[in-house]
Amino acid sequence: MDFNVKKLASDAGVFFTRAVQYTEEKLGQAEKTELDAHLENLIARADCTKNWTEKIFRQTEVLLQPNPSARIEEFFYEKLDKKLPTRTTNAELLGQYMQDAAKDFGPGTPYGSTLITVGEYQKRLGGAERELLQTSAINFLTPLRNFLEGDWKTISRERKLLENRRLDLDVCKARLKKAKLAEAKAAAEQELRLAQTEFDRQAEVTRLLLEGISSTHVNHLRCLQEFVEAQAAYYAQCHKHMQDLQKELSRFPNAFATNASASGVSAGHSPLATATLPGASSPSHPHNASNALGSGTLKIEEVKPPATGTRKAKVLYDYDAADTSELSLLADELITVYTVPGMDPDWLIGERGNQKGKVPVTYLELLS
Repeated sequence: MDFNVKKLASDAGVFFTRAVQYTEEKLGQAEKTELDAHLENLIARADCTKNWTEKIFRQTEVLLQPNPSARIEEFFYEKLDKKLPTRTTNAELLGQYMQDAAKDFGPGTPYGSTLITVGEYQKRLGGAERELLQTSAINFLTPLRNFLEGDWKTISRERKLLENRRLDLDVCKARLKKAKLAEAKAAAEQELRLAQTEFDRQAEVTRLLLEGISSTHVNHLRCLQEFVEAQAAYYAQCHKHMQDLQKELSRFPNAFATNASASGVSAGHSPLATATLPGASSPSHPHNASNALGSGTLKIEEVKPPATGTRKAKVLYDYDAADTSELSLLADELITVYTVPGMDPDWLIGERGNQKGKVPVTYLELLS
């Protein structure tokens, strides 16, 4: 018990002398031992590494899991060393909703069957996303977290100890300057030599740890490359899934046009609504347009645009006119389109400057 009291008193005395030395240094009333330039550079580099690693780590977490509640849940499961329950991704949930809706709408209807197909591909996208999250967490986030919670804490502890050794050294230097008697000077010199030895030893330990930051950079570089590879694989999978989905949907371009036409007849809708969605794959060449205007006696030059109902359209794919009544198209160009009474819903009248002719709606994206 006496030993503990004495140690407590000794520690309190050391803390007090360090506090006095630190305060006097800040007030400019005491000299401060400066670290060598190399060690100062290592410390600055380590601080920079820690700050940016922390920011990159936090933002990567936000990128992979935008939901803050989910991130908090993951944090607690990790701290409790428990396995995180499998969480359904948003894309998988959307896919399930689409397929459930198809059951109510009728899986045999065009809309229902399309919902089933799109829902299946949404689930595949969700599966690819889950794989990205798992791979990124293991190969990128975990090494960054290990540095922040492991290596950096060790470095911080040794740096704090170095600062204490420096304060002890400066306290001894101040005592030596104040000593008047020879005996007091001898004792102060002995304390100074011991403090200098402790300071030099701690400075060397801290320097070795700080030089290990270079190895940390090399390790994080490898992890970063693996993260990029995981992202590339994820986006490649998504691209392939969407291409496959577009191929599935583009197999029946006229089915959608016919469906829209049938509903348009009863509701009075314009066949302009049958234009192809943006980004769809190039559709099959439309059927023969000889009856596109109903009566073959009507000449294309005689067709006049209506007072209202004209729209701008972007051409999605190149199209070569089959005859003089049609208008050839170039991908990405803008044209004016409109319909006329009795016209086939698969076709519109397109105008480009002084040129005019029939154009297939499946090659267009309506803009206005």
